[in-house]
Amino acid sequence: MSEPRRMIEVKDLVLVYGDGTKAVDKISFEVAEGEFFGFLGPNGAGKSTTIKVLTTLLKKTSGKVSVDGKNIEQKAQDIRQLIGVQAQEMVVDPELTGRENLILQGNLQQMRGNSLSERADELLKLVELEGVADKPAGRYSGGMKKRLQLAAGLVHQPKLLFLDEPTTGLDPQSRAAIWRYIEHLNRVEGITIFLTTQYLEEADRLCKRLAIIDHGKLVAMGSPTELKASIGADSINISLQDGQQEDGVRDRAKKVIAGIGGIADVQESDGGLTAHAKNASHIIADVIRALDEENITLASVSVSTPTLDDVFMHYTGRRIRAEELGKMPDRRIGFRGARR
Repeated sequence: MSEPRRMIEVKDLVLVYGDGTKAVDKISFEVAEGEFFGFLGPNGAGKSTTIKVLTTLLKKTSGKVSVDGKNIEQKAQDIRQLIGVQAQEMVVDPELTGRENLILQGNLQQMRGNSLSERADELLKLVELEGVADKPAGRYSGGMKKRLQLAAGLVHQPKLLFLDEPTTGLDPQSRAAIWRYIEHLNRVEGITIFLTTQYLEEADRLCKRLAIIDHGKLVAMGSPTELKASIGADSINISLQDGQQEDGVRDRAKKVIAGIGGIADVQESDGGLTAHAKNASHIIADVIRALDEENITLASVSVSTPTLDDVFMHYTGRRIRAEELGKMPDRRIGFRGARR
């Protein structure tokens, strides 16, 4: 059986901003046709910058990049015709109705007449906006605007869809709705999807394969199952009792736990400690006993199987917390160059 053709090929991609910031640091990866591929990482990791290079909105500093076999610098116009993009920034026109927004996007793609009207109706049904299709988009909720923006990126039936944190800021119900639509696009319509996200659950549920990116570098890549298995251990999560959170006590506890047979490593996490070990349930009694002998009192202790959060911590030494991330300097790139 032949291998699926490559929709995206990236080799040693580097992008350095004018102020000297290296946003993307020599990353390499491939995405197969029909694949659901993801970039997982916090704000400032290089996710959006990578998408802007792939969608021809930013010029790379160095490296080789092709989309659908086309060089991004030599065939930029051709690439723009085969891709759809849902950017982080909201691009819905609040003065136009939902239907008018889709018609406008179709016009920008040189689409006209009944075929465009039928496509708009089809997409409004897909994202469940039929009932509000003729109301100004400015009256839509945040979730409805995100769904309309997703539909706008699909008007011209792209082969490849880029989704840059499509559910950021949405409530759980709206987020689940977006997941349902993009799963349908990939599974039923065969659209190749490149997703960036800082949500662990989103990456775990949607992506067949993903790369973890941090500070512009790829630190791990594989399917969610493969990445979790790469840790090769369960997690023992330990919280110290109030009054014992000082660095000295935590450092002493860390040293004690690290000396227990079967413990692979111990790392600090959210004021407590996380230790990794195979068959952690058999070791947890030894952990409690060793800390008790050192008069270190625990508030709680639990065992969990590996998660993507554990994977991120394993490869970067810290946890990813989307809701606590601060904003990075604004380097928005306009869409003038992306118009057809």
